Amino acid sequence: MLSSLKAPATMSTQHPDNVQIPFFSEEQVLGAESEIKEAFYAYSHLGCHEQMWDFEGKETDSHVVAKLLNRYGDYFKTLPLGRDYRLTFRLPNPAVEPSQGKVLLEALESIPRHYDVAQSMGIDVPPIFEIILPMTTNAKELRRIAAYYRKFVVGKAKETVLEGDSTTISDWLGDFAPASIGVIPLVEDKDSLLNAGQIAEELIASEKPASLRVFLARSDPALNYGSAAAVLYNKLSLSRLWEAQEKTSTPVYPIIGVGSAPFRGNLCPTNPQNCLREYPSVQTFTLQSSFKYDHPQPQVREAISEINAHGLKAPLALDETRALALCSVIEKEYRAQLVQLQPFIAALAKHVPSRRTRRLHVGLFGYSRSVEGLSMPRAIPFCCALYSMGIPPELLGLSALSDQQWDELHELYVNIDQDLADSLKFANPANFSIAGPYLESRLKSSFERTGVEFLPAHAELTAKIKADLIANRPATMGEKILEAARIRGFLG
Repeated sequence: MLSSLKAPATMSTQHPDNVQIPFFSEEQVLGAESEIKEAFYAYSHLGCHEQMWDFEGKETDSHVVAKLLNRYGDYFKTLPLGRDYRLTFRLPNPAVEPSQGKVLLEALESIPRHYDVAQSMGIDVPPIFEIILPMTTNAKELRRIAAYYRKFVVGKAKETVLEGDSTTISDWLGDFAPASIGVIPLVEDKDSLLNAGQIAEELIASEKPASLRVFLARSDPALNYGSAAAVLYNKLSLSRLWEAQEKTSTPVYPIIGVGSAPFRGNLCPTNPQNCLREYPSVQTFTLQSSFKYDHPQPQVREAISEINAHGLKAPLALDETRALALCSVIEKEYRAQLVQLQPFIAALAKHVPSRRTRRLHVGLFGYSRSVEGLSMPRAIPFCCALYSMGIPPELLGLSALSDQQWDELHELYVNIDQDLADSLKFANPANFSIAGPYLESRLKSSFERTGVEFLPAHAELTAKIKADLIANRPATMGEKILEAARIRGFLG
């Protein structure tokens, strides 16, 4: 089981990238009660050591600890939350979601209540002791949260309410614990990824933690800058976190948010070594919904066991100057190609089936997302739309690379051939013409450069989806999109 000092290796998340509906849900869109069952299933049946409980972008059950302990009390008395398993809140960032700022405060206020629930069942460890802050751009955002918790959540315990009354709030309501919480920055844009080492150093200097976890996004950087550039930005970030660890002599345990689609990380039960090889210095890998539900359970359990057993190593050597130069070239071409595809992405994305109830998300581009001023959907429907068109998003941006740059990318991005093979088999070159002859030629040149052969069954469906899109026949489009996703083994 998990050491109380070392961070988990596997984090189950609620990202809705699954095709198949889990057996414990009666609805296609997982509700709050199903997510309680999901957390227990991830711990007890799959072997995940951590569940992320997401308050950001969705409705959330704030009584999760009480429900888990009341329903599965015997299990958690033996293997307590907070010791053998972790439940970690991802909370809204008031700097970018001001309307959700009070949700952050409510969640912080609930942490001592969750501890009280655990204590009432004879469990004397805090079930919640860390929070994740999305879209972190600086250390002060996290320092503010940690200080607020100490001063205003726990700190009020010694205060009195009535003038002349010596009864303190802790006398009245009981003790407030834990005394402090850990803060995990989730960095999502390229500037923050490249500044992750400095953010870590500042947090270590101010909070003096025994260790620090830093969460690197993988999907949103791919949506912003292209898949290959996202890999390089993540690897640069990991190198800087490793330097921060050596400089401060404080263990830094990186988390990386990878999904099953190659564009979003290419971590599946069929290929756990894929990410372990590319990111050897990462401690925690996210296991999203497709990983858990689109594969046979024995295969899922075996892959999770393999990830849980991995050991940390130094990040792979990376020439930062060459990596940043490649990112610049890929990103510029990627955005130019995306502008031409945006109308088709938007038209298809609204037919992608929902798997979780989510609110409108404030991302790197503001409300919804926009590239070059054009609105974009979230990463999962974005990916699904492009795969459904027969234009795998990993392909975008690569045509700008010269032969020399293509070779350099292969040196810096270890798994690129495997990731492209896993992705481009879902291409349909006959559909590349949808956005005009110029883009068609660019996409074809990139596709032919890889030498990947596409799957006829998937290509046949994408041809039908393209025909429905052009003829404006939305009635049957959703089912075709879902059928193609079943062939791929992930939604987006």
